[in-house]
Formats: sequence, C-alpha cells, structure tokens
Amino acid sequence: MLFSSLSEKLQETFRKLKGKGKLTEKDVDLALREVRLALLEADVNYKVVKNFISLLKERALGAEVLKSLTPGQQVVKIVYEELVRLMGESQSKLAPLDNPPRALMLVGLQGSGKTTTAAKLASLLHKNGHRPLLVAADIYRPAAIKQLEVLGKETGISVFSMGKDDPVKIGMQALKEADREGNDYVILDTAGRLHINEELMAELSSLKEKIKPLEILLVVDAMTGQDAVNVAQAFHEQLGLTGVILTKLDGDTRGGAALSVRAVTNCPIKFVGVGEKIEAFEPFYPDRMASRILGMGDMLSLIEKAQQVVDEEKSRALEKKLRSQTLTLEDFLEQLQQVKQMGPLENLLEMIPGFNKAAKQFKNISLDEKQLVRTEAIISSMTKKERLQPEVINSSRRRRIAMGSGTTVQDVNRLLNQFEQMKKIMKQMGSLEKGKIKHRGIFPF
Repeated sequence: MLFSSLSEKLQETFRKLKGKGKLTEKDVDLALREVRLALLEADVNYKVVKNFISLLKERALGAEVLKSLTPGQQVVKIVYEELVRLMGESQSKLAPLDNPPRALMLVGLQGSGKTTTAAKLASLLHKNGHRPLLVAADIYRPAAIKQLEVLGKETGISVFSMGKDDPVKIGMQALKEADREGNDYVILDTAGRLHINEELMAELSSLKEKIKPLEILLVVDAMTGQDAVNVAQAFHEQLGLTGVILTKLDGDTRGGAALSVRAVTNCPIKFVGVGEKIEAFEPFYPDRMASRILGMGDMLSLIEKAQQVVDEEKSRALEKKLRSQTLTLEDFLEQLQQVKQMGPLENLLEMIPGFNKAAKQFKNISLDEKQLVRTEAIISSMTKKERLQPEVINSSRRRRIAMGSGTTVQDVNRLLNQFEQMKKIMKQMGSLEKGKIKHRGIFPF
C-alpha cells in the first residue's frame, strides 16, 4: 500500500497517544522522536525532518494540546495540518491556458517514466475536454519515438515526430502543427540522461528559450526517495521548474520524495502516477495524501474514481435489485468489472477510513488481486441461465465451470457459497432498514 511502512509507524505512535487522558512534555518528546525516526527511515530529507519536528513540537506543547480533553487527537490533527502544509497545502493546477497552443515540457532523467507520463497526461487532458498533441522530442533513446507512437495510438491522441531531427526544430514545428490542427496543449517528451550533465541542460535550456513553454514539469521516480529531491533541485536551478510529476507512487515507495520535494525546491507536485495503466494518473492533493498517510482514508478520491466508471442508469437498476433481494451473478460480474476499472483493489481499500485497522483485526480480509481474476473467470464460464439462476448449478455444471475457468470445483463452490451468504446479508439489511438502503455506485463486496 501507499507509504505503508511510514503510515503504519505513524499510526502506531498516535495510537499510544490516544490512549492517554493527559499528555506531558515527556509524552510529546517520545512521540516526536518516533515520528522523526519514521520520517528519516522513509528517506525524507533530513533538513525537512528537522524543521517539521520543530514546528510539531512548538504546536504540540501549546495550550491547545496539553489542556485539551482529547490531547492525542489534537496531536494527530496538528500532524495532519503540518503534513498538508509540507506537501503544498492545496492542489496545484496547470497554469491558465492563454493564447493556445502552448507547450508543456516534460523533463527528467532516463528511466523516470517521461514517455509514459506524457501519454498519461495527454489522456487526462483529453478527458477534460482538451485537444493535446504528443511530441517525440527524445531523439537519443532507442525506441523512444516508437514507444510514444504506440501510446498515442492506444490513447487515440496524435503524435508529432520528425525522426532524429534537432529537438528545438521539432518543438517549433510541433507548435505550428498544433496551430493548424487546433490542438491547445503540446506535450513534449524530451530527452533524458542517466545523470545530469551540461549537454542535457544546454539542449533543454535552448528548447525552453525557443518554445517558451507554459509549464516545465519534472518527471521523477518516487521510488528513488531523497535522490528524487536532489534531481529536482538540480533541474530547478538550471531550468526554473514550474511543477513536479511523481511516478511509480504505487510501488515500494517510502515517501521521501513526496514529503520533501516541495519543501526543498518550492516546486509543487502537480500530478502523480499510481499504476502502469494509462488511466492510473491523477492530480496531486496534499490534504488527501496526508489523510491516507495517517490512515484516515480518502473518500473523495474513491468517489471520483467510482464516478468515472459507474453507469448511473445501471446503478439505479442495481439499487432496485438490492432492495428486492434479486441480485444475480450477472450483476455481480458487472460490478466486479467496474471495480477493476478503478485501479488496484489494495489502493482502493486504503482510501476507506479505518480499513487498515480493520484488516489487522480481521485476518480473513483478502487483498489478493488474483482472487478477483479467478472470480471473474468463474462467472464468465457460466451460461446466461446459470448466472441468473445459480440454484441450477449442480455438480456436473460445477465441474464444467471449473474446467472452463481454469480453476477448481472448490473455487466454484466457494464463490457460490459467498454469493449466497451475501444475498442473506442483503436480505437481513433489507428487513432491518425497511427499504431505506441507499446504494450508489460500486457494490461493496
């Protein structure tokens, strides 16, 4: 899960504080020591940690905490507010689009994910009603141009390329092409190097001077921790960055980059990559990130993801079935497919407030993505009649379904039993609520 190690350590520290009716200065010092160690282990810049702890201590030893009836909760509130401040306080959007077409120049080291990020950004802009043009300005990395063309075809977004021509010339011609074709954003996938050098910076500086980009966005790998901050600082000094895009935030990310880059460079994090798929790309919200780090969930992001994939008409029909307890495996499969579109299950569940705590209490809560794949395969191997009337599935049908889905009869039995249990729960809820169940969107199985 996102920043799992840092999140667990912070939550454990605050759990101890919440158990105390009154806090002393010694309690605060011990808690802040644990917070400091957790941040350093997460590879947060040591100067950032020092300033952060200093601010926390000043506020935590104030009257609002020591004289509070709920001092532990007050400390958590202060940490949340300071985390938000550290990461930028509010969402930082792209600069207003004036006199289009305007260029968005993506820069960074080789291997940071610039090319894929360019396509993801273009796709996000396209969904928001814009007409972006992707530009292959990396003429050095083998297959970089081909990769961008493949991604452009996948997303349905035009790609401008001039082969191995001069990058500055490519950028200038791309702007003319965009003007002719009515594109508003021109997204340049620029060249990277394995390390920062004069040749790279000279080329990027020349591009900046000629095309006058609306934004210069540094793409950095969040898994590199504090190194990402050092890279950001170097690029910012040379080019004057306007923002940062963190990639691979879904991987084994300790949190150092996200918590340090704004404080060190004063450049806001504008977008984050949270998966390999094109749609796994979203604006960065400091408040939502702080909430997730502290185990408070992120219901706003979860709702937004649901709204992107949920069909309102089908959702209303599903609500009626839930009320009348007529849910079928066909409905179950449809909801499962919608959940898959929202992204990795583990990322979705951690957005639910208190889920991490519940997962520890109930060991049978499974985050196995393969289980969802097996479930989908089993239902897909059923006939229409079997999905609508599971009671007709006898032993021979179960063997056929297992063989067709590449699973076992035990897997099929388990799914059917779980489905029957779920229907009983819905029936009980229906009798308790007397038709007052309000269901919107994704079914919570």
